Amino acid sequence: MAIYWHGIIDSTNNEAYRHIDSAQDFDVWAASFQTAGRGQKGNKWESKGGENLTFTILLRPFKVKVEKQFLISQATSLGITDYLQTNFLEARIKWPNDIYVNDRKICGILIEHYFNSVNLSVSIIGIGVNLNQEHFSADAPNPTSMSLESGIKRDPVIELPLLLECIKPYFDSIYKDTRGKSSAAIEQKYIRKLYRLGEWHNYQECNSGKIFSAKITGVDNSACLVLEHEDGRSVRYAFKEIRYLS
Repeated sequence: MAIYWHGIIDSTNNEAYRHIDSAQDFDVWAASFQTAGRGQKGNKWESKGGENLTFTILLRPFKVKVEKQFLISQATSLGITDYLQTNFLEARIKWPNDIYVNDRKICGILIEHYFNSVNLSVSIIGIGVNLNQEHFSADAPNPTSMSLESGIKRDPVIELPLLLECIKPYFDSIYKDTRGKSSAAIEQKYIRKLYRLGEWHNYQECNSGKIFSAKITGVDNSACLVLEHEDGRSVRYAFKEIRYLS
């Protein structure tokens, strides 16, 4: 494992991809500022220069089957919640992999998978953690930062290895997992950490626009979110099929 720091770069995910053939497992690229940082759904990731953690991990998860690729997202999310817990911040995972503290987004994750035959060959995991930023653009959806939540400023160069120490054990356990016990434990812990788990809230179906009340009960084997409706039906939703409301 090696950490490569950059001052200004287009995107740490792009930089990881540029080294896809030569990089070692768990090599990391970090930057003080990204000119083309990306979030989910093609959104731009907002991060003021030098204030936050913006980095990418390259994995070579040869033993993970393509149909189990969501395990990479689950492990990453849990590592980040563990890191926040060491800083006395109780975090939850907004499915599929946004990290929330007190109903506000503190971290985003963007993962790109590459596969060979039935197994993954490379996973490029882009992570943005709001570390010190305290002012966000007016249209940013409910953001927060570790500084806003705790009142403590942190040095990104010091914090990155500490965060990686929380993430890496999850992948080590996946690599050594011969009977599926570690993977099952990660999947179960992920569900326990879900934002709004077991709570009644309003949601909207993206295609129909229908608004309904439901509670999250889990995630199925296809990484779909499972919601129980008021009439008792359990309905599964894939990514971009549902929108969180109040």
